[in-house]
Amino acid sequence: MGRGKVELKRIENSKSRQVTFSKRRNGLLKKAFELSVLCEADVAIIVFSSTGKAYQYSNQDMSRTISRYREAKGLPQSQYYSQPTTKEFWRAEIDNLKKLQESLEAKNKNLSGEDLSSLGMREIKQLERQLKAGIDHIRSRKRRLVMEYISLLKRKQRDLQEENACLKRKLQEGEEVLDIQTGNLQLMTSKDCGLCPTREY
Repeated sequence: MGRGKVELKRIENSKSRQVTFSKRRNGLLKKAFELSVLCEADVAIIVFSSTGKAYQYSNQDMSRTISRYREAKGLPQSQYYSQPTTKEFWRAEIDNLKKLQESLEAKNKNLSGEDLSSLGMREIKQLERQLKAGIDHIRSRKRRLVMEYISLLKRKQRDLQEENACLKRKLQEGEEVLDIQTGNLQLMTSKDCGLCPTREY
């Protein structure tokens, strides 16, 4: 049974709102990471919770990415971004990266069939779909490689057949030349031995 359409409005219950924020934030950061890896994109995300706590992800230096954005939009470069970042910012960055690392490690274990006890039915089904999609991609790539290898072998076979035919022609030509030379040699030998009629002087 599919998930119903979620009505987009503010969640009134603060606890539910915080849980939803945490889940969707992690999903957003994960998607940003996947986009940066799959497409070699320069990705930067900054999220502020309702309590004012900052979360971010960037596959490059955040200040450099923001500087690139301001340059692309023709905005003046702010002095704030060129200054060294505070210790608190880097502590938050380290915490976020640790959480992201833990999340990716957990996902990697799940994909290997480990630590599945914490997953519910929905997560198991999603994991199964991901594995099936991955297997389909692997099999497709394998088929392409096999077909390319077969084509390569066929080309090599044709080249060898052509080379073999060329060598046969050369061998036949060599035998014909040898037959002619042998015939001439026999003719000359028979003349020298006096087998041919002698001339009268």
